[in-house]
Amino acid sequence: MHRRSLLAAALLVSVAVLAPVTQAAHAPKQQYVAPAGSGALFLVSGHGWGHGVGMGQWGAEGYALQGYTYDQILSAYYPGTTPAQTTVKTIRVLVASGKKQLLVSSDAPIAVADATGAKHTLAAGRTKLTRAFKLAVDGGPATALEPPLTLSPAAGSSLTLGRAYRGKLVVDVVNGKLQAVNILPLEQYLDSVVASEMPSTWLPDALEAQAVASRSFAVAARRPGGPFDVYPDGRSQAYLGLSAETPEATAAVEATAGEVLMYGGKVATTVFSSSTGGWTQSAQDAWGGARPYLVSEADPFDAISPYHNWGPVPVTAKTLGKALGIAGRLVDATVTRNSSKRVADLDVTSLRNGADTDATATGATVAAKLDLRSTWFSVGVLALLPPLPNVPVSAGSTVTLTGVVRGLRNVVLQQRTPGTAGAAWDTIETVTPEPGTGAISVDVTPSVTTDYRLANAAAAAAYVRIHVE
Repeated sequence: MHRRSLLAAALLVSVAVLAPVTQAAHAPKQQYVAPAGSGALFLVSGHGWGHGVGMGQWGAEGYALQGYTYDQILSAYYPGTTPAQTTVKTIRVLVASGKKQLLVSSDAPIAVADATGAKHTLAAGRTKLTRAFKLAVDGGPATALEPPLTLSPAAGSSLTLGRAYRGKLVVDVVNGKLQAVNILPLEQYLDSVVASEMPSTWLPDALEAQAVASRSFAVAARRPGGPFDVYPDGRSQAYLGLSAETPEATAAVEATAGEVLMYGGKVATTVFSSSTGGWTQSAQDAWGGARPYLVSEADPFDAISPYHNWGPVPVTAKTLGKALGIAGRLVDATVTRNSSKRVADLDVTSLRNGADTDATATGATVAAKLDLRSTWFSVGVLALLPPLPNVPVSAGSTVTLTGVVRGLRNVVLQQRTPGTAGAAWDTIETVTPEPGTGAISVDVTPSVTTDYRLANAAAAAAYVRIHVE
C-alpha cells in the first residue's frame, strides 16, 4: 500500500473500540484546591509523552492492532526512507562515567588486556577497580596495569557492572574519573534495547518496527573517532543489559536482522518517543534542524495511549514564577504554538510594583521545569485579583474584583465567611469572561469579611479576602 493511501485509510478506521482504555486512564479526579496565598492558578492539559518526533511507540502498536505490517508502520513515520542492510557489526555503549571506583564481577575467570597489549586472567568473582588499576591477575599479588583495560568474559558468561552485560568492558580514566564502555555485537545490543524501549507483550509488527528504528538510530549515532557511540538512556535509547532481554524482543530483532532505513544515501536518524498525542512534531520545530523524513503529520492510532490526553496539572502562580525565575505576582499566561501544534513559547504576565510586566519562556523550558509529559499543552487560567489598594471596606459597599478566566469551562465565583470551622463555599454566579482576552470583572457587596475564589469541577484557585470594618 502506498504511503498516501496508508494514511488515508488509517484516518478512516474507527478507534471507538479503544475509547474505554483512554477514558479509564483519565477518570475524573478530586477537585484540587490551591493553597492560600498562592495566587493565580494555571491548569495545564496536554497530549502525548516525549518529543513526538518520528515514530510514536503507542501509535506503532495502534497501527499493528489495525493490521499494518512493520514496514508500513515505518513508512508512515519516516516518509521517504528506504530499507537497506547495514554492515555495522558492533556498538560501543557508555555504561559508567565519572566514577571513583567500579565493581566488576563474573561467575567465570575474566580475560584482561592492558594498554600495552599484555594479556592477563582475573579470577572469577567481584573485583574493585580504581584509578590505580591494581589487580591481582594471573594468581599473583595486586599489580598496576596500564589503562585502558579491556575485560572479556569467558565463553557462555557475562560481565556485571551494576547490570549484567554481553560483550566486553573497556575501562579507562577520563577527566580523573573512571569510565566504562560496553562493546558488543549490534544485534545483541538491540535485543536489550527493543525489550527496554517497548513492552514485549505488544504485537510482533510493532516490535519489529521498533527493532528497525532502534538499529537505524544506533548506526546513525556511531562516532568512530570518539570513545563511545551511544548512551544507555534517553540521550540515545534505553539499554538495560542482559536482564532486560525477552524472547519476543529478540525474535523481532532476528526477524529484521541488519535492516536499517536510509535517506539520501545515509542511515536515517530514526528518533522515536512514547506517545505523539495524535500528531507528530517535525525535527525543525523540535530542534531547529529540518530532516525531510521527520515531518509533522497525523498519528491516527495514538488514541490507545494512556498519555494521548493528560491533565489538568494544577500549577500555582508561585510555583510557575519560581520555576521560570519570574518576579512579581503572575496573573496570566498564554501560549504561542509552532507548526506542529506544540508550544513554542509561553508568555507570562506578572504584576510588579503596580505595573504589568511580560516575560517569555520556551515551551521546552516550561515542560522541563514543570516536568510535563510533552510540549503539546494548553494553559487554563483562574486569576482573581483584589481591588488596589485592598483596604477594609464598609459593610454593604460594592467591591469590584477583576481577573482572567481563559481556557476553562463552567467557572464560578464562590464565597465563604472565614473563621467558621468547616465553612462551606457557596456559589454566587457563573463567570462569563470577555471573548479573546478572558478578562472578568464582578461586583460583590460583602456584609462581613468574606473570601472569594474562582473554581470549576477540576480545581479551585487561591481565595481573595475582602476585609469589612
